[in-house]
Amino acid sequence: MDILEQLAQHAWERVEIAKQKISLEELKQKAALVKKNFEFENALKKSGLSFICECKKASPSKGLIAPDFPYLQIAKDYEAAGADCISVLTEPKWFLGDKNFLREIAASVSIPCLRKDFTVDEYMIYEAKALGASAVLLICSILSEAQLNEYLALCNELKISALVEAHDEREIKIALNAGARVIGVNNRNLKDFSVDTQNAKQLRKLIPEDVIFVSESGVKTIDDVKEIKNFGADAVLIGEALMKASDKKAMLENFRRA
Repeated sequence: MDILEQLAQHAWERVEIAKQKISLEELKQKAALVKKNFEFENALKKSGLSFICECKKASPSKGLIAPDFPYLQIAKDYEAAGADCISVLTEPKWFLGDKNFLREIAASVSIPCLRKDFTVDEYMIYEAKALGASAVLLICSILSEAQLNEYLALCNELKISALVEAHDEREIKIALNAGARVIGVNNRNLKDFSVDTQNAKQLRKLIPEDVIFVSESGVKTIDDVKEIKNFGADAVLIGEALMKASDKKAMLENFRRA
């Protein structure tokens, strides 16, 4: 299996373990207590380029990125520097994420949070809402078209947003046919970790203006941010560059000024 298949398989295993602790019915009750109204996508509708900033301790491609990981302070710094949304990794094996990171961050900031994980079951969507997330990640590569349709419908029912991730023209078409309102193109191929910063630029023309377009991964410099803005992205998701910065707040402020 490639790494993306391993991530999906491990997500299935995590869901089965979680269900033994909290049943789906109990989780639905917890999720119902959390009020949401598509805050994530609404935050990205403003004029200009929006910034989704990531709290990420490690990754499969880079290993340990942030040995010191004061995630609450990082999230608050992002908010203070003008981030529009925060992406929180909850995948524990390769990204060293934790569901409690999301719970605590969502309770501590006023901007929307995305649960960054490998959604393979409706359980994870209810769980995301119960944790305080305003959005979940749905990756076309690990979902069937039927699953994508089902999960988008569930997100609409729960009034949380879905960032639908695509990697090529075929997946863009699948996302659009399913009714995705927010589509992200990942410049990093999770099957082999290669990064092509032109991927989002090339696929931008396939996405209608009324669909929010997010460029994910590969942003390192102010010039990268300028290029993304120039080819018409609505938002950019930045992880590793910010996590490696000694002054995350200053770097984000510089990116925003660009």
